[in-house]
Amino acid sequence: GYMLKPLRIAVQFLTRIPVPSPGMVADKEIGRSLLWYPLVGALLGGVLVGLYWLTDGTAPLLRAALILAVWILITGALHLDGLADSADAWLGGLGDRERTLAIMKDPCSGPGAVTTLIVVLLLKLAALDVLVAKAQWTPLILGPLLGRTALPLLFLTTPYVRSTGLGATLATHMPRRSAAILVVAIATAVFSIFGRSGIVTLLACIGLFWLMRRLMIRRIGGATGDTAGAVVEIVEMTVLLVASLKIHPGFG
Repeated sequence: GYMLKPLRIAVQFLTRIPVPSPGMVADKEIGRSLLWYPLVGALLGGVLVGLYWLTDGTAPLLRAALILAVWILITGALHLDGLADSADAWLGGLGDRERTLAIMKDPCSGPGAVTTLIVVLLLKLAALDVLVAKAQWTPLILGPLLGRTALPLLFLTTPYVRSTGLGATLATHMPRRSAAILVVAIATAVFSIFGRSGIVTLLACIGLFWLMRRLMIRRIGGATGDTAGAVVEIVEMTVLLVASLKIHPGFG
């Protein structure tokens, strides 16, 4: 019970996978659910790899599109929503903190949001097409895993700017020491398993994470749930791109 409740909270929040309701949850348990985010990412990756094997023999582009579609469906487009809201807010906020935060809360999507979503999904699709054609499936696990690992890292390194909501509860009640150990352990595992390609992937992800964090700090003084979603999407995209670009030594 002690371990499983936070895992159920994590699965329920990050995916559309039906799990038994965790019932009444304490703030502490919500905070602890952050520690399970990378595992939920790995499980999502496992589903994608399963789909990859099931669609064996299908044309690469169609396989890539099916994988991407399921990827989006399982997450309920949660992080894409955050990416869209963040793109709109940065474009329309014109450097103003309050205006940026207000636009982020607005459910309408402007041209900035739509364009950003199209570009990110196009890049993901193109990268998946290459990976499927090259029979490289490890990034299907690594992408969702590192995308969700970026969340504890974001909450560890970046102030949370809204005082209410799920993000505020996560930020306040996350076990910081455990989260730090977890992030380091995952980075070490990726480096150990994938060697040079693991280092390239980690450096690219850390670089983009740092860039996004800097943008957040400069504009709004920290992170929100929407910018957290944007980080997940950009890290996932980065993993796929690094694995599929020709300059890369290759996975597997």
